[in-house]
Amino acid sequence: MSHSSKGAIYMAAAANLLIAVAKFGGAMITGSAAMMSEGIHSLVDTGNQGLLLLGLKLSTKEPDEKHPLGYGKETYFWSFLVAVMIFGLGAGVSIWEGVDKVIHPHALDVHVVATFFGFDIRTYHVVFSILLIAIGLEGAAFRTAYITFRAQHPNMPIIEAVHRSKDPTVFVILFEDSAALLGLMVACIGIGAAYILEMPVLDGVASILIGIILAVTAFFLAVECKGLLIGESANAQSRKKIDAIVAAIPGVSRVNEIITLHLGPKDLIVCVSLDFLDKLNSPQVEESVSRIETDIRKAVPEVSKVFIEAQNWLSHQDLLDQVRQAKEAQTEAQAHS
Repeated sequence: MSHSSKGAIYMAAAANLLIAVAKFGGAMITGSAAMMSEGIHSLVDTGNQGLLLLGLKLSTKEPDEKHPLGYGKETYFWSFLVAVMIFGLGAGVSIWEGVDKVIHPHALDVHVVATFFGFDIRTYHVVFSILLIAIGLEGAAFRTAYITFRAQHPNMPIIEAVHRSKDPTVFVILFEDSAALLGLMVACIGIGAAYILEMPVLDGVASILIGIILAVTAFFLAVECKGLLIGESANAQSRKKIDAIVAAIPGVSRVNEIITLHLGPKDLIVCVSLDFLDKLNSPQVEESVSRIETDIRKAVPEVSKVFIEAQNWLSHQDLLDQVRQAKEAQTEAQAHS
């Protein structure tokens, strides 16, 4: 995780904490469900950034006897938990607040908060000031996250870049901030319409829409983080480099199998099964293995472990067939049980 990526998280956390305090203040003086939903949204986002930072810290722990391959997947687990938090707390509470306001509508409070130079500052002046400031702060946080994300994935469409990304922390922040900006716009429209048309039910509708925005965002993030948590291979560019390195090594009769697996954004495992020429002696095989590992690590810096297996191609195929037959037999047994 680069310092710029951590900077995006710190920026988002600071902005969301300030915004949450301001939104809750606005909700208290107006009774607005949309403003309350926005306050809950910002508070949840602040907690989420804390979880992302926790995941980053835990992922740097050194491997031990219980976890010999390290703790890289801590990043993926906590990012997935963030998506669950957005859905459960952010979306769930926002929709509940909105439904309650639609069923039991009550007029938004309008009173003079303060007077400056003969001008009465009313509750709606405060509310829209908070929303505009929040849009500015969220916009700054979104800009930081966007610049960081684009630096990692230049010249690639956003959705494709998210699908290919192995670092969920930055795209989680990016989509959180995007949802926050959309939610603020909905809150502005809903609260404004509720005041102008004197229809407080529109404030509740805005809260429900904010909840739906959060639910869609959470679902998308959960799907992306789930793939990383289960285990994804290296990107196409890295796989091509590894394939080319292995193919270029002299003395290899056949490549049985190459498997790559990300345990973290910068933690990639490479497993290679090779059929070496029978004429090679043990020192020559050992030299080839060392060269393969060295070349792979140079070409793909995020590689943390390289496992190389020397096995006859026919024996490898027989083993794969045995594994496949065992799975089919197990599946058939389960179907008849």
